[in-house]
Amino acid sequence: MARSNHGLMSWIDARFPLTETWEKHVSKYFTPNNFNIWYYFGSLALLVLVIQFVSGVFLTMNYKPSAQEAFGSIEYIMRDVEWGWLIRYMHSTGASAFFVVVYVHMFRGLMYGSFKAPRELIWIIGMLIYLTLMAEAFMGYLLPWGQMSYWGAQVIVNLFGTIPVIGPELALWIRGDYVVSDATLNRFFALHVTLIPLVLIALVIAHIAALHKVGSNNPEGVEFKKDKNQDVVPAGSVPFHPYYTVKDTFGAVAFLLVFCAVMFFAPELGGYFLERENFVPADPLATPEHIAPLWYFTPFYSILRAVPNPFMGVVAMGTAVLILFFLPWIDRNPIKSVRYRSPLHKLNLLIFAVAFIVLGYLGTEPARPLLAELAARFSNIYFLFFAVLWVHSSPRSAAFKIGWFITLLIAVVLFDLVLRYSEETASLMFTALLIPVAYLAVMLLLPLFTRLGQDKPVPEQLSAAVV
Repeated sequence: MARSNHGLMSWIDARFPLTETWEKHVSKYFTPNNFNIWYYFGSLALLVLVIQFVSGVFLTMNYKPSAQEAFGSIEYIMRDVEWGWLIRYMHSTGASAFFVVVYVHMFRGLMYGSFKAPRELIWIIGMLIYLTLMAEAFMGYLLPWGQMSYWGAQVIVNLFGTIPVIGPELALWIRGDYVVSDATLNRFFALHVTLIPLVLIALVIAHIAALHKVGSNNPEGVEFKKDKNQDVVPAGSVPFHPYYTVKDTFGAVAFLLVFCAVMFFAPELGGYFLERENFVPADPLATPEHIAPLWYFTPFYSILRAVPNPFMGVVAMGTAVLILFFLPWIDRNPIKSVRYRSPLHKLNLLIFAVAFIVLGYLGTEPARPLLAELAARFSNIYFLFFAVLWVHSSPRSAAFKIGWFITLLIAVVLFDLVLRYSEETASLMFTALLIPVAYLAVMLLLPLFTRLGQDKPVPEQLSAAVV
């Protein structure tokens, strides 16, 4: 039997580089030996992608992409198709799980400097994956044809209409009609199940190929030295297989336990994964009291609502996403890992993560004055994070930091006066101004009087011992 298998592999290898590919990308692909729990989430994103493809194929077999039948077909899947409820909940839970693992994966990149040279292209392709995933989620969000699906799509598509000159025609082109209708549902369905998944697969392949070209980053942020002989294991590294295939399998099992617990016992998760309004058929004549997208869009939705002017709100929301593409050129500090960055850099990352989560929560709530003001201030923090990151990326003089403190503070005040000022909320607005002022003072002025802005020395190479 062994001789037969060897003969079969030799026959295949003579015609297709199967063994060579396996060795190059798996069994002889050397990775740092100190990956920690944060490094599970890349492989988990791939696992959820497979779950979404498989469950989506089975849903497509029974879904009807028409305004008259879409909602009913979802009910048919849930009630009459054998195991249909399981497939639908697998897909809806998987959509939120995808964004959970992607957001954690991106934050790990921020912590360990995975966007820095020579991995800039990996980060950029990853951001393209994120944008494609957002488009895929938005297209899929309309398909259940419930109240929130319908009105959420109506609001989001109308945002494109705020763009000067081309806006109205662009919104009409996206909808295929003057309102969200059967034509919109058909084209969103076609994009959701064909074009966007193909783009997503191509980008994932490119992301992995770019990663394997330059190698993985690690928690220390120190590159291991590769030997020209592929059979020699570089110091501080191990072959991806079997070390990380076993490790990732353990992570996948733990993740699936949590995934299944949510899917079986709390598939709606309090309305965050499946909204209550979406269990009501779409009615163009009955607007829901509070329209909000699903949780993974709400941080950017909060930024949109923080600016009263619709077009400037769209600009702010788009900038909040696009600025992430420029991280490799914003943070030019040669130290990659958060382990060796200054205490203030660690605090800056923590504040950014908290601001993003708070913006996400505020986006799910009605726009009351206090919450709207908090959304504006945490939006300030979101954008100021990148300015502070640039200032911290290289040694700066005291005069430079004071100058930037004044400049950024003036920018925040101008933002308030030009785009947000109203007599009714003036006192609340100027009181809440203390939030960005305190943030800038801590990040830019505190290093002038303390050693909290100093980085630590970085080791020259990884330890040969497995961490």
